[in-house]
Amino acid sequence: MSSHLFSRLDLKNFLDEKAAQYNHPGFIQDDPVSIPHRFKKKQDIEMAGLIAAVLAWGQRKTIINKANDWLNRMDNSPHDFLLNHRSSDLKKFKGFKHRTFNETDALYFVEFLSRFYKHNDSLEKAFAVDKQNENVEQALIAFHRSFFSLENPPLRTRKHIATPERKSACKRLNMFLRWMVRNDGRGVDLGIWKSILPAQLICPCDLHVERVARKLKLIKRKPMDWFTAVELTNNLKKLDPNDPVKYDFALFSLGNMENF
Repeated sequence: MSSHLFSRLDLKNFLDEKAAQYNHPGFIQDDPVSIPHRFKKKQDIEMAGLIAAVLAWGQRKTIINKANDWLNRMDNSPHDFLLNHRSSDLKKFKGFKHRTFNETDALYFVEFLSRFYKHNDSLEKAFAVDKQNENVEQALIAFHRSFFSLENPPLRTRKHIATPERKSACKRLNMFLRWMVRNDGRGVDLGIWKSILPAQLICPCDLHVERVARKLKLIKRKPMDWFTAVELTNNLKKLDPNDPVKYDFALFSLGNMENF
C-alpha cells in the first residue's frame, strides 16, 4: 500500500490494527522480551531485561541464546548473584562473547550493578525522570553518566551503553524502557516501573522500524540519530499521545515479518 494514500485517520487505523495484531503473548516466544518474562522477582526481571536489551543486535534467536547464556552464568538468579557472589564466581564469565561484547564488558556490568543494587532496591531509580519532562532523554543521559561513574571503566564498554548526549538513537535502551514501563494488559511489555509515563517513551528505531517509518512519511530527517527517534515518536504521538510507542509493534512487524 503506498504511503501517500494514507490520511492521518487511515494511518492511525492501519497502525492500530497492526499493533493489535502483534502485541499479544504469541509475540513473546521469538523475541528478546521472552528473557525478562522468564522471571517473577522485580529485580530479576529488570536485570534479565537489561541483559537482553544490551545484547539485542543480530538475529533474534542468537540474542535470546546469548542472553540465556549470560543468565546461566549467574545461576539464573541475577539479583541474588549480584548481591552475594564471590570474586571466584566471576570466572564463570570467562569466554563470554556476543559480537563485539565480551567478558570484559560483562564483568563491568556485574560490577556496576552489584554496587547499585547494594544501595537501591530497583534499577528504576537509575532512570529517574521528572513527570514534567517531554521524554526520557534526561533519564538516559543520567543513566549513562551513572553507569560509567566507577573508577576506570573499560573504554571498550562505552559503546554498549548509548546516550542522547552523543546523539545516539539509543535503540536498545529505549526498547528496555518500553518493556519496563508499558503496561497495557496485553501481556508482552511487563510494565513494572511506574515513575516513567508511557507518553515519555521514545520509539526504539532498528532498521525495520526506520525503513517502514520512512515509507509511511513518519520521519524525514536523513541520519538515524536521537533527533530522528524523537521526530518519529512525536509523529506517533499525533496518533496516540498517551502511548505512542505501542506502534513499535506495528512498525517492527511490518518491516521484519511482512516486508512492508
